[in-house]
Amino acid sequence: MDYSKLFEILAYTLPSLITGGVAYYLFNSYFKDQQNTRRWLLQKENQKDSLPLRLQAYERMALFLERINPSKLLIRVTPNSQDKNDYENLIIYSIEQEFEHNLTQQIYVTDECWTIILTAKNTIIQNIRKTNMSEKVVSADKLRETILRDLLDSESPCNVALNYLKKEVSQII
Repeated sequence: MDYSKLFEILAYTLPSLITGGVAYYLFNSYFKDQQNTRRWLLQKENQKDSLPLRLQAYERMALFLERINPSKLLIRVTPNSQDKNDYENLIIYSIEQEFEHNLTQQIYVTDECWTIILTAKNTIIQNIRKTNMSEKVVSADKLRETILRDLLDSESPCNVALNYLKKEVSQII
């Protein structure tokens, strides 16, 4: 076998392989960059459409928190009778109805925000039940009065959740 012939073939083949490898790398990088650009443009277009939906969801969740805030809820939902248990059930039913009406908004808010909203709702219900179990509460009016008095002593869970909601909205705007 003639080594000069092999060396000559290698001398032609090696630059071709290097040129082909560089061309492949450049084309591959170019196509990946184009794909990322298209993906970014599509995401930007989708974000333009989805931002108003997200903001509307945050608005609805803020309204939900305001509506279940005991200071506003107890004024809006008046007792039908003096039975404290009936009034407790009426208040909790009202909170649950508000919640079910806004349940689909969880798609647009973050998981952490949704968890805080759920915690606020459940804390309010728990506080209403706990207040109703008190021996000092004997009527629906006394239940209202006691819940409102307890609310003055501590910050409402709705206010905590609403502050978090506002902070999150300020981050996406």
